[in-house]
Amino acid sequence: MASDPTKSNDGYEVVKPPRDLRSKVRMMSEREAARFDPVKSAEAALDRLSGDFDNWMANEAATLAAAWSDIQQKGMSEDRCATLFRAAHDIKGQASTLGYPLVGAVAGSLCHLIEHVPADALPAKLVAQHVDAVRAMVAETAQKEENPTARALVDRLAEVTEDFVARTAPPAEPEAN
Repeated sequence: MASDPTKSNDGYEVVKPPRDLRSKVRMMSEREAARFDPVKSAEAALDRLSGDFDNWMANEAATLAAAWSDIQQKGMSEDRCATLFRAAHDIKGQASTLGYPLVGAVAGSLCHLIEHVPADALPAKLVAQHVDAVRAMVAETAQKEENPTARALVDRLAEVTEDFVARTAPPAEPEAN
């Protein structure tokens, strides 16, 4: 009796996929490959998806608001702070692609605050202002960087955040000679 090639004496089993996915890919001819523009193809895919961008951004803003609400109801903890940070970081990373660069700037400012201030010292009012700004800008579809109200809000939040971080950050250690 032959041994099963999927079983090993080392304590693991080799799992074979049920399908060979290579059969699902269409190979391009040399002529097609020469004319293929991956950037243009990616832009076309983004255009097809762009109708969903507002909904996706609204969902991200709701996730951020839910994380903040959880902190307000249950108190600050490292886990809840990490959840808030992840939500802000996701927005920061996706906002420009989804057409909300100013929202991304607000989320980036919130990330900066969370990264540089201990969780138990985060100023609740400033965090709430960041969360409210994200929610308002998404609700109002403040997508244009020239939007004067949104721009002023972004700039002021960044200024206040930087000032708070500078005042609460531990002093830098002197460099050794």
